[in-house]
Amino acid sequence: AVCSMGNSTSRLYSVLAKTLSSGAVSQHQDCLEQLDPAQLDPIDPKDLLEECQVVLQKRPPRFQRNFVSLKKNTASSHRPIRVMQWNILAQALGEGKDNFVQCPMEALKWEERKCLILEEILAYKPDILCLQEVDHYFDTFEPLLSRLGYQCTFFPKPWSPCLDVEHNNGPDGCALFFLRERFQLLSSANIRLTAMKLKTNQVAIAQTLRCRETGRPLCIAVTHLKARTGWERFRSAQGCDLLQNLKDITQGAQIPLIVCGDFNAEPTEEVYREFSNSSLNLNSAYKLLSPDGQSEPPYTTWKIRPSGECRHTLDYIWYSQHALNVTSALGLLTEEQIGPNRLPSFNYPSDHLSLVCDFSFNQDPDRLL
Repeated sequence: AVCSMGNSTSRLYSVLAKTLSSGAVSQHQDCLEQLDPAQLDPIDPKDLLEECQVVLQKRPPRFQRNFVSLKKNTASSHRPIRVMQWNILAQALGEGKDNFVQCPMEALKWEERKCLILEEILAYKPDILCLQEVDHYFDTFEPLLSRLGYQCTFFPKPWSPCLDVEHNNGPDGCALFFLRERFQLLSSANIRLTAMKLKTNQVAIAQTLRCRETGRPLCIAVTHLKARTGWERFRSAQGCDLLQNLKDITQGAQIPLIVCGDFNAEPTEEVYREFSNSSLNLNSAYKLLSPDGQSEPPYTTWKIRPSGECRHTLDYIWYSQHALNVTSALGLLTEEQIGPNRLPSFNYPSDHLSLVCDFSFNQDPDRLL
């Protein structure tokens, strides 16, 4: 049976108008997991964007961010593949655990914050969307994005910290979405990461897709590694486990790979070096925005907690540099745009910035590593 999501002509398409309670989510979860895209009324993204803007009319307008062209004179025989990476901030953590001392609670209201998140996604129109800290998958992201043409996958953390928060909406986890009109799913793996031979609370999703336009395969992975200082060796072990899984899935880099994630690790950490030096021949896309093409951005997250101000580079889009070209990347918010109270805010829904890149396949698919 397919859950009724309301008449598609109704304002806000019923799903956007009101978020289900956690009780309702648990009641409908089995049903929502079996949504058949062919039986759902499609949503026009322009209509949904307009509805979001109605909800957000008392908030400041979206920040303007521009794409930076990175590949000159590179002819491509196919449309770019746009990939978006974003830790959207779990609602339960934002309201109940993260303690953003300069962010008013009013700015974190889910009814409006979810519209800010959707507005960001709709503005950049990714072909592939990788999200972390998703705790409103079944009542918001799956029903809406599936009707926008995405195939949706969710893998929750086994012991999500969201469950410790009163009135939570269930566990948070990683979610992966791709446009069905652009890709066909060949295989999918939900990976519970291990460290020191122990299963951990961190997860990944890896899917092998076939690009309908070119016929070429592409593996896309999303992950969220362990947070906090003092866990560097643990993150390193998780990274090694993920890389080994991806080597198997890509048949030793024969299939082009893109890995998106909140690694909770600065570029100085061992896990970053593991990805940089992997036999999968990965490069970090956002390094290409730097003048020398070798430096990561100065920050991808910027927040103020009781312990002080935290400005870090933790989020990455890794890609097979022998098989893929980065044709453009979305510039980051400036310090002036972010403002003195940092993130999240009335302007921006998460403490992490979204990363967006356009990729093209290398024109020589048989090129060796």
